[in-house]
Amino acid sequence: MILDERRHNILQTIETQGFVSLQSLVELVGASESTIRRDLEYLDRIGQIRRTRGGASFTGDSLTGFDERRGQATAEKQAVARVAAGLIQPGEAVLLDGGTTTLEVARQLVGRALHVVTNSLPIVNLLANQPEIELIQIGGYLFPKTGVALGPLAVSALSQIHVRRLFMSVGGITEQGLFNTNTLLVETERQMMLSAEEVVVVTDSSKLGHSALAHLCPLQKVHQLVVDQGITDEWRKILEDAGVKVLVAS
Repeated sequence: MILDERRHNILQTIETQGFVSLQSLVELVGASESTIRRDLEYLDRIGQIRRTRGGASFTGDSLTGFDERRGQATAEKQAVARVAAGLIQPGEAVLLDGGTTTLEVARQLVGRALHVVTNSLPIVNLLANQPEIELIQIGGYLFPKTGVALGPLAVSALSQIHVRRLFMSVGGITEQGLFNTNTLLVETERQMMLSAEEVVVVTDSSKLGHSALAHLCPLQKVHQLVVDQGITDEWRKILEDAGVKVLVAS
């Protein structure tokens, strides 16, 4: 079992049960006690669990699937999507990743004459019958919870693409940069960033100040960030000091 998959399974088990003993995790995952201890120390460090005597308890954000996440902070995501879509010019080529907020951006593009590239099956299903949109679907390993194509095949296809803007969502944002929920996703999104002239992050303010399993990039790699009104003055200054233009959706 690869590192990312093991940590994801550990985190999912702790979330489901609330508390899990160290010995139970050793038996479940099939790794050594020292390996599980290191995994728990990492998950504790990024704020997803709390180490306790003999095990760990869940304290982080829920690892829900795509359909469940669609219902979280819906009004904020829709407001962010409207502002983000307003940045796009007629005939522009844009790249959309597989987040729930980028799906809301895609809804705003219906009826517009654009070139859209995406690795998201939900976005492909939404835009496939739009005659004004030239749609390119990126293939690869289809991550079951989200319907997003990831991995070497996706990275290879993205390396041949050039777009004006990338619109991407994240699992968390700290002063150290952007984070997402697994390493396959991060590797694919890094290639997306290389394929775009401008990187636009779309997020609700609940992601600010929170980490996730895998580090994606420093803040300085982002050109613009579109966020809801829940952003604090402190976070606005942190982002702007890093060179990120902040757009607040009302």
